[in-house]
Amino acid sequence: MNRSLLWRGAIIVAVVVLAVFAAHPLAEKLKLGLDLRGGIHLVLQVEVEDAARSETAKDMDRLLQELQDAGVQANGSPTSSSSFEVNGIPTDRDGTIGEIVVQFLPGWDWSRRGETVVFEMAPANLNEIKNLAVVQALETIRNRIDEFGVAEPVIQRQGLEGTRIVVQLPGVDDPERVKKLIKNTAFLEFRLVEYPLGGGGVPTRAEIDAQHGGVLPDHLEVLTGTVRDRQGAAIGEQYYLVEKRPVITGRDLKSARPGLGEFNQPVVNFYLTHEGGKLFAEATAANVGRGLAIVLDGNVVSAPNIRTRIGDSGIIEGSFTRQEVEDLSTVLRSGALPAGITYLEERTVGPALGQDSIEAGLKAGLIGLALVVVTMLLVYKGTGINAVVALILDIVILFGALAYFKATLTLPGIAGIVLTIGMAVDANVLVFERIREELRHGRTVKSAIEAGFGKALSSVMDANITTLIAALFLFQFGTGPIRGFAVTLSIGIVASLFTAIFVSRWIFDLVLAGRKRVDRLSI
Repeated sequence: MNRSLLWRGAIIVAVVVLAVFAAHPLAEKLKLGLDLRGGIHLVLQVEVEDAARSETAKDMDRLLQELQDAGVQANGSPTSSSSFEVNGIPTDRDGTIGEIVVQFLPGWDWSRRGETVVFEMAPANLNEIKNLAVVQALETIRNRIDEFGVAEPVIQRQGLEGTRIVVQLPGVDDPERVKKLIKNTAFLEFRLVEYPLGGGGVPTRAEIDAQHGGVLPDHLEVLTGTVRDRQGAAIGEQYYLVEKRPVITGRDLKSARPGLGEFNQPVVNFYLTHEGGKLFAEATAANVGRGLAIVLDGNVVSAPNIRTRIGDSGIIEGSFTRQEVEDLSTVLRSGALPAGITYLEERTVGPALGQDSIEAGLKAGLIGLALVVVTMLLVYKGTGINAVVALILDIVILFGALAYFKATLTLPGIAGIVLTIGMAVDANVLVFERIREELRHGRTVKSAIEAGFGKALSSVMDANITTLIAALFLFQFGTGPIRGFAVTLSIGIVASLFTAIFVSRWIFDLVLAGRKRVDRLSI
């Protein structure tokens, strides 16, 4: 046996051994997609206008503050999500406006229209803010899902510049809890309570209004909170008069974990950053005896009494269930969403339907494999065994690669595997037909085989490369199951090229090696 056969055989054995090692055990290594395992499929719309509106309000406040520091008293109001106007700036202070814009508002264009100065966000700045909102929402949702503990979730942007996010959670059967976890903005604030001074709440708004003759000072506002019974069911509302300016916010939060309170009730243990802990300690030390409202998304969760100075940690309690505490801790740790979320599509796949899909896919694959094997043996006789061996190795390499790259197998992915089975012998058919033609022209068996592989190579490469390009486009621009189909098809094409050209030729050479004369080929 010559050296060429040895090293080619060694390469084939190494590839097969690596594929078997990567795929074993297949049930543990190969991940199943939503349509095979069951779970939840969601399509979310990120309301990017919310992010633009928030940025506009923030920049307007910054401009007014800088004008005030420069001795100019002005007032402003938003006119759209990406524009606002300011009144009260004398025309001789336009130079001051220009300096402030260059230094603090570089992404804004401004112009004067009589007594009004109009500010509009530059298109490039607006597009960047919207894009960052989607990217941040994607990351926040991914963090929340990871904290939720879902194995192998699919969380991706739909399209390169789209504002939609696709979320697929295999094995999850509680869509309402997941939707609440994803959508919750979880904006946390700690505010001092003005009335009732010691914390708690009052049953009517009128009791609060009576404290200030019906006109509230500018630095105070009224918030509501839900009253719950011991089982956690809502039984009414309470009212709180609190300071608008928070002591600290969720941005000062370092971590949050579920825990148990003094009476073994579920609570959230929170830990603050160094700077946040310093502010919190100063505020609580100066207001011992007052109530401290814990405000989540504009609603008072609880308003306990400050009994002593609190440092860089504390608890949030409020008649929570254990599940609510776990979800609140998750949301607080993962941060707030930069913009609102709208649900465009929701689909739940049951585990039983997923199992039916697996069985149907296996059945289709086995029937397809059997038909291809029988066809190759009937049409090409002994040479057909060569194609069958190459086909089996192709399937082994395909599953090994899927397991190695941690690809997710979907129902369209199974369709890609079945299609690969047919395409794997397509190259063999081109080569075998060319060998037949060369034999009819009087060539010897060895020269016919050599000419068959050589002359059919360009056709084989052309057919497979064009299909591979199409599969790569599907992977780049597709989502979910379409990408699953593209992955299996791409890996299958590369594997079939290896087996149909390299392995099949090696089998021919191995069979013919050592024979001085071969007069006949079973083809």
